Amino acid sequence: MKYFLISAILCAVSCTGLAQTAADSPATREDVEKYFEAVHSHEMTMKILEAMSKPIHQMAHDQCAKDKEKLPADCEARINKSMDDTFKALPIDEMMQAMVPAYQKHFTKGDMDALITFYSAPTGQKVLQEMPAIMGEAMESMMPIMQRSVEKMNARAQQEVAQMRKGSSTKAPDTPAPQN
Repeated sequence: MKYFLISAILCAVSCTGLAQTAADSPATREDVEKYFEAVHSHEMTMKILEAMSKPIHQMAHDQCAKDKEKLPADCEARINKSMDDTFKALPIDEMMQAMVPAYQKHFTKGDMDALITFYSAPTGQKVLQEMPAIMGEAMESMMPIMQRSVEKMNARAQQEVAQMRKGSSTKAPDTPAPQN
């Protein structure tokens, strides 16, 4: 009986160690693909792109309105169509497959199993359901900030270029040294 108890304890310890080792092993392609299924990655990406299109359309509207005297009347429609066509043409499945190695590098099998468990549960499903709207609202809030930052970067770059031009016009041209 004593030996049986010791054997049972040793087996429990070693079996736990094996389970930990399996959980700590790198995620496989199949683990990542199961995760992508659990989070409805293709559908989620499409919803996020759709949500992102609203602030992008607003940015096109603002830009076309700002420069309306310099742009054609159909400026906004053309930009919107171009952006929408670009989003529709994205190879989502190919992009998802390209991401698999990054997930494998950063997550273990245990991590992937835990993520799949979470996203399969009601709270995880709610996160997935609400994420596109959250991203859309976040993008809408961030867009004016990003526009201001881009405008400042452009102004700074133009200033730098102007200073470089000014500096190069006052600088004497390089003349080759006389050869004897």
